[in-house]
Amino acid sequence: MFRKLHSNRDPRDTLFRELKKEFSVYFGKAESGITASLRRYPKQAYGAMVVLMLVSLVLSFTIFRHREPAVSVTPAITSVQPGKPTEMLSPVSSGFGQILRTTFTLRQTLELKQQIDTLLTKRSLTAADSTRLATALDRLQHLQQSITIKP
Repeated sequence: MFRKLHSNRDPRDTLFRELKKEFSVYFGKAESGITASLRRYPKQAYGAMVVLMLVSLVLSFTIFRHREPAVSVTPAITSVQPGKPTEMLSPVSSGFGQILRTTFTLRQTLELKQQIDTLLTKRSLTAADSTRLATALDRLQHLQQSITIKP
């Protein structure tokens, strides 16, 4: 039931090697076809690249341009509190706010876990230690619920 399984596979056979072995024919044909067409029509390929860059330039300054006024991106840390919505901030600021909230929650979680670990390594707990342990576990559970509830 608990026998060790031995594999006789070659250690040089990896996923990348197998994929390369399987699809190298198709990639080789595509590479040779593209190379042949670029050698046959170099001016047209260069012209197509220049046209595509110009189209990209025009599109980036016309259609894809954001017309919203620039909003300062430096949110105050005190205004971003865990659990409070940030409707007043721009999408970038709310993203930073979410990152700050997550960092704050992670830092608190790590501190609570360290505190719990130090309390659990003690040989015997006093009444104050038991209260501190119960409070830390409750706070850790609350943080876990606040993380899992968010979409």
